[in-house]
Amino acid sequence: MATPNSALRAVRLGLLMSQDDFARAVRDAGTRAGQPNDANKRLVQRWESGVTTSPRPVYARALESVTGLPIESLGFAAAAARVSEDGHGGHDVEASTNGIAPAATTPQAEPQSAHRNYSGVWLSRYEYFSSGRDSAYTGQHYVVVLQHGNRLTVRSLPGSSDSPLTMDLEVDGHVATGTWTEQTATEGYYRGARYHGAIQLLVEPTGRRMTGKWVGFGKEFDVNTGPWELVFQDASTNKATLEAYNKRPTA
Repeated sequence: MATPNSALRAVRLGLLMSQDDFARAVRDAGTRAGQPNDANKRLVQRWESGVTTSPRPVYARALESVTGLPIESLGFAAAAARVSEDGHGGHDVEASTNGIAPAATTPQAEPQSAHRNYSGVWLSRYEYFSSGRDSAYTGQHYVVVLQHGNRLTVRSLPGSSDSPLTMDLEVDGHVATGTWTEQTATEGYYRGARYHGAIQLLVEPTGRRMTGKWVGFGKEFDVNTGPWELVFQDASTNKATLEAYNKRPTA
């Protein structure tokens, strides 16, 4: 059974695009690059369902253009941009059970932890100390959380902050462990610097709040840490809900 591509779906939802909108954006990106493609809703569905695990190079480049992320960060295999042996870029590689193995397969997800589903919109809030400004600050984002098995894909909504945030977590009981990445605003204090690190959160028994700490490097060749929490807002991930949260969180 194919494993759904939660990373790509989370990115699409974070962009507030329907599958039709996303397909149109992929086509437009190809046209702008002089490499037209035939992306449609059905193809996006095949990507997100995990039926297609490696898009052709023409699609891979368009996907990177639309999302601003490398193809490996969109839930596809690292070999996604490889040209197939037919000399024409090939067809998108599909998960197969007909005896012909795909170029790369997505690992099967483990059973969902504690039968709880954390998908939905959450408020992400972390604290950090700026040595350059000698003061503490709080970073806030509304994020889309998508769950597959015990893995959580977290992507910020574009209108919630000028600094896009992503997290990839694995839930084991009441502990969520993983990594985070934030691309700071180009015009902000950190001038577009990209920061990343590790994070571990404890999931409260209600399943509506996760609290813990992050660790990451600083500007002065040091390793910093601080508190981080995710607070549940809404279980829906439909377009109307995401548009309602596509704004900056209140203080």
